[in-house]
Amino acid sequence: MSAIAIIKSIKNTLTKNELEIADFLLQAPQVIKTLSSKELAAAIGVSQSSIIKFSQKLGYKGYLEFKLAMVEAVNAKVVDTDWLGNISLKDNFEQLSQKLLASKNNVLSETSSLNNVRNIDEAVKAIMAANRILVSGIGASGLVATDLSYKLQKVGKAANAEPNGHIQIPYCSTFGKKDLLFCISESGNTSEVVEAATVAKKNGAVVISLSSFGSNKLNNVADIKLYTVAEKSSVRLSSILSRTSQEFVIDLLFIVLTQSSASSRKMVEKSNKAIKSFIEKR
Repeated sequence: MSAIAIIKSIKNTLTKNELEIADFLLQAPQVIKTLSSKELAAAIGVSQSSIIKFSQKLGYKGYLEFKLAMVEAVNAKVVDTDWLGNISLKDNFEQLSQKLLASKNNVLSETSSLNNVRNIDEAVKAIMAANRILVSGIGASGLVATDLSYKLQKVGKAANAEPNGHIQIPYCSTFGKKDLLFCISESGNTSEVVEAATVAKKNGAVVISLSSFGSNKLNNVADIKLYTVAEKSSVRLSSILSRTSQEFVIDLLFIVLTQSSASSRKMVEKSNKAIKSFIEKR
């Protein structure tokens, strides 16, 4: 999981001191290679303890582990872009196309780096073992939830997506240990989704979250956490980038599901044959 991607993902949740550290490292990530925690603190103008706490907030044991992760991220040479922030009204079609393409490529790369193999495997195993699956999402996330439910249906799972929170919550109250709730929320704080997760968890169901990296209400409830890249609020254009990130994760899950299970592959083949047969009859 890229240290740089983690910093970007939690940037909107940082304190003033932490934001100064984050901005410095994102603008000049290569300088950390030669700096001790004391030297980095002096360069930024914060205390040494602030550097240590920042490292730990990102999930590292201390500064040394964080420093090594940053060096690895720099060496990976991930190309940075300004997402959609550099698109202007004066851009022509070619400029718009290139900037959007670069933004999407960057988001896909960062989303991939945020999700490790262990969490993906745990999610796949939980999905395969579940009797009933509800995919929870509101608004734009609800569209992604519907897409995931269709994919899970193709592999033979009893999965449904419900966009109405007032229906999700009572349905989750009927869940048990063999059921699963898959929650999608960019912020991780969508009240209806968080409440559905809380109710499902209380009844013993497995809860999977697909949300921004870091601490939020949904991640705090979830048993298995998958991550997306959260958009900057100032450059939101119909949740284009967050939806790109979310779709990447659910597509990845679908592919791993079909790769790891012969029965899932057979179900997909049956689904495709059924559609093909219907089309040929017309």
